[in-house]
Amino acid sequence: MYIAQEIKNKIENYCAYQDRCHEEVISKLREMKLTNDEIDMIISQLIADNFLNEERFARSFARGKHRIKHWGKIKIESELKMRRINHTLIKIALKEIEEEYANNFEIWSLKYWDTISETNLLKKRKKFCDYFLRRGFESFLIYDCIKELESNSKN
Repeated sequence: MYIAQEIKNKIENYCAYQDRCHEEVISKLREMKLTNDEIDMIISQLIADNFLNEERFARSFARGKHRIKHWGKIKIESELKMRRINHTLIKIALKEIEEEYANNFEIWSLKYWDTISETNLLKKRKKFCDYFLRRGFESFLIYDCIKELESNSKN
């Protein structure tokens, strides 16, 4: 029991340092060579003590990746799916960034458009599209933005 308490304290610190999803904690416990029963017991205790909360993780993940790494909804959603977060919590997480999403995209797109030094308009457009598609923004947003940026640069 002493070893289990020591491991539980380590995992509590691991979860307190940064929000974690269940999958991350389970893989960490597996690295420690715990049995499935021990893992289940520790996970349920972490949830009861509010060290582990999937909704809180999904919300902070979405906020952080959008504000700091400038990710779009598509990339955030796919990363959350990789971490086995359920669809309902993904929707809640994406609502978390809803208000700032369009405004941030507009600011970042203006900055990026100005940094592209390509003189050929088709190549410039392709670089712009590729950059924001890789970041997980929706194609309709990107294409609408390009039309607006091109019309503004012609004036």
